Amino acid sequence: MSTDGRTTNDAARVVLRDPAPPDEPAWRALWSAYNDFYETKVTEPVTAATWRRMLDPQVPMLGRLAERAGVVCGFSICVLHEGTWTTDPICYLEDLFVDPSVRGGGIGRALVQDALDRAQANGWSRLYWHTRAGNAAARRVYDRFVSADDFVRYRVILR
Repeated sequence: MSTDGRTTNDAARVVLRDPAPPDEPAWRALWSAYNDFYETKVTEPVTAATWRRMLDPQVPMLGRLAERAGVVCGFSICVLHEGTWTTDPICYLEDLFVDPSVRGGGIGRALVQDALDRAQANGWSRLYWHTRAGNAAARRVYDRFVSADDFVRYRVILR
């Protein structure tokens, strides 16, 4: 990784980097497509807050952008949190999306590897994520890193 936080993955010819204010329109376009993929709507105030939090170094939400040929074509968002089974931070890879027009070129794999590399470099104790059981394309990427475990997720949405 370079001193400016950029990582180049030669196999995928992709640059991974932190987001910057001028990237907001490109990120928003991908964010919208990501929400469409999951058939959900995230309100404008939440979208705006997510963008602001990714840019704020005081917030434990880490955004990364994937860029190919100068075009932002993917992103990941990780959230660091404390845990009860470790004293070191835990990294939750909450969101990952690659523009469908460039899928299959290693960008998703590069984003996961980037999160793993950052976790190892920073001494985080765990990296975890989830996806829908039927998301076969994502699962093919994720299965290269680790097998899915046997936990079942429950969630109560309060707001």
